[in-house]
Parts: sequence; C-alpha cells; structure tokens
Amino acid sequence: MKILLINPFGSNWIEGRRDDTETAVRLAPMGILFVASYLMKKGFDVDIYNCRGKADRGTSDLINKVISLKPDIVGFTSTTSSFPGAYHLATEIRKALPDVKIVFGGVHISALREKILEKFPLIDFLVTGEGEIAMTELAGGKDPRMIQGVLSRDAHGIQSCGFRTELCELDDLPFPAYSKLEGFPKYFEPPLFNYPRAPSASIISSRGCPYQCSYCDRSVFRKSFRYNSAEYLYEHMALLKKDFKVRHIFFYDDLFTFNRKRVEDFCGLLRKKPLHMTFNCAVRVGHADDALLQTLKAAGGWMVSIGMESGDQGLLERHKSNVTLNEIRDTVRRIKKNGMRVKGLFMMGLPGETEQTIKGTSDFIEELRLDDMNMTKFTPFPGAPSYKTINEEGTFDERWELMNCMNFVFVPKGIESKEKMEKLHRQAIKRFYTGKNWMSKFWPLMFKCPDSTFRLIKNLPTFLRIRDQFE
Repeated sequence: MKILLINPFGSNWIEGRRDDTETAVRLAPMGILFVASYLMKKGFDVDIYNCRGKADRGTSDLINKVISLKPDIVGFTSTTSSFPGAYHLATEIRKALPDVKIVFGGVHISALREKILEKFPLIDFLVTGEGEIAMTELAGGKDPRMIQGVLSRDAHGIQSCGFRTELCELDDLPFPAYSKLEGFPKYFEPPLFNYPRAPSASIISSRGCPYQCSYCDRSVFRKSFRYNSAEYLYEHMALLKKDFKVRHIFFYDDLFTFNRKRVEDFCGLLRKKPLHMTFNCAVRVGHADDALLQTLKAAGGWMVSIGMESGDQGLLERHKSNVTLNEIRDTVRRIKKNGMRVKGLFMMGLPGETEQTIKGTSDFIEELRLDDMNMTKFTPFPGAPSYKTINEEGTFDERWELMNCMNFVFVPKGIESKEKMEKLHRQAIKRFYTGKNWMSKFWPLMFKCPDSTFRLIKNLPTFLRIRDQFE
C-alpha cells in the first residue's frame, strides 16, 4: 500500500498582491508529518509532497510525481484557504490516476464534514478530527463505515461512524517524519529576529485547549486537552539536534505552560542533561508566574509569546476567556524582568471592533514596549463560535481562498469599509515597526540574531517591497 500525503499550495495568498510571505516565514506542515510517521510505524510506504517546498513547483511537477509513484491513496491536509487549491489538484490527480483513492483531512474538513462530500464529488473519504488512527485503519482496508471520524459514500448516501472518541496516547506516537520533508530543516525558516541561532524547528507538544475563545476553531481536537510528557519532549529535542543539527525550537502549543509540573520536569531535564538549545513558547495570562518564568529562562527560554488579541477590555471580555488588560501588563513586565523577550499576538477586526478600539489597541501596544508583535486579520472560520452569527455582526465575504488571517474577509459594523480596515491595519503595523521602541531594539538584534541579519540582507529587495506595502 503506497500513500502520498500532500501539503497544498495557497495558504498565504493576499488578494491583489504578490505572495512574498514565505520569504519571511516558512513553517513545516506538522500535521501530515505526524500522520506520515504513524503510518510508517504501521508498515505503510509513505511519501510527502510539500507544494510549498523549496523548489518553485507547479501542478505539473506534482502530477509527474503522482504518476511515477502510482500511490493507492492520496491524502490532502487542508485549511480553509488552501482547500480550493487542494481540490483543484485532486481533480488533476484523478485525471492522471482514475482509480486512486482521494482522502481529505484537516481543520476545514473537520468543521464542515458532510457539506464537503455533498459539494465536492471527487473526494472519496474525509478524515475528521485526529487523523493518525483513522487514516491507518482506512489504509489497512477496514470498512470506512466502521471507522470513527471517517466520512464516506455508498449507494445509500454519505456514511459516518460519528466523532472520534479513541484518541492517540501522545507519548506513543513516533516523532514526526521530518526526514520525508524535502529541505528540512534549513528551508523552513521562522519569523525574522524571533530566534538567536539556526537552524530551527517546530514542535507541537499538546493537542486541544480547555478554553473556548470566539475566534478559535476547535473542530479537530474538540474539547480534549492532552500533552506529551517532559521525557518525550526532551527526547524529541534531542533527536532534532542529533539528526538535523537543530539549535532552536519553536513550541507552537496554545498552552505550553498549562501543566506546571510538566514544564518544571522538562526544564529540569534540560538543565540536568543540557542540549545547548534555545526555545520559544507561548504562555497564557494566569499561567506565567515569576518562578515558572525563571525556570523557562534557566532551561534556554529565549522568547515568550502572549495571545493578547486586543487592547480594548470590552472586546477581550466578549471574545477571550478570563483575560484583563492589567493582567497582560503584569505578565509582560514579569517576562522582561526574568530576562526573556516578549511578543504580543493581536487580532484586528473582531465583531464589535471600531476605529476607537483599533486606536486603543495601537496605543496599548506602544505602552507595553514589546520586543515584537504580530497582528492578524480576524477570519471567521467555519468551526469557530463566531461563525454562527457572523452575518449579524457585519459584512462577510466567504471566499475560502482568502480566509487565511491575511485578508479582511469580514468588516464589522463599526468600520465603514474593507479599505478602511486595510488602512488602519497598515498604520498599526507601521507605527510599531517605525517607533522608537522597536528601532532601539532592532540594531542590537542584528548582532544577537546573525542568521536573521543574513536573511534580511540576502532578501533585501523583497523585504523593501513588503515595507512599501505599508507606506
């Protein structure tokens, strides 16, 4: 049984602009790397094709790969924005190999379920929720009608065995199949000046979240929250260093510090048996006291991110669970005091947003004197609570290919137009990156982050073009 897993094109497209985003950030597709390693552990022949890979490839290159491999199953992972492109690729693959089975999984699929099979007839199976066990059972020939999480068709219509309740024991999962990913790790570069040393890699050490914010799609892991042990994390980092010479880790967990004992044990292992690696992680307000921050710093913690979303208390109360502006201020202050950089994660355009709340958020960012920030554009994803009533809150342009947090597809009632939203977003970004706070920190970073400095110089025309978009 041969299986080809595909990470499709299209996730980072900005309407009306050349896509320069991957010059600044390229992330490994962690979901299919986990699925691939699990399938390989069970004896299947697996390949990965990353359409967003290091070569400038088009559809014809993928089709040639499919023809040469002749897989029995082709599996796509898809976000909302990448789904249209993925389905186009599936159409071309079906022409080349009429008998191949086509499987789709990912957050978009998990949110819309039956609606996908109803509208897109070339897809044979959907794998919703956690994918490793379901995909393995499907590839092994089990009746799809008897596999939890799998949706299929037969003569009687769309069949489903319901949501997946048998979940993976995370410490039993093999490490992601990094070796199957062309160009890893050098090609997969994180945000500039967000790391001290290269190469770097990503680790996701938990699944799910006990909170439910209005903008967050929890369709894959639903209400579960599980995490790897400290020992598993340490061995994962050790493998990345030994096999791929990785020197810095990005933990892309929503709640890396939620379980205090796990973090303490993990950091204890890093101090007892040093790997001489640094790492970034995210903390949530309320889960980052001084003692824990000191523990992270002593083990190699370099930068800490906080999901702040807005500088308006009313919007926070409406959209984010149990967070206040004063708590954010205090957490930022303590992260700095304990010797780590702090990055604020914001979101513009939430339901209820106005020009006044946007100005308040920009002022709040200036007040915090952050080391870095990221401001995405609110996107009402199909599995998020806000999606259900979004048309009552403003104007929603539900074009899936634009729903990637890089386009304003929703304009709240408090803002006059999409063009106004874009202008306000550019102003907020420009204010931060041309302000005295950032400029005073930028020049020292040129020496503290030599790989980022080299990337900046190497790709200077592209970064100047990105800068000009905010003028």
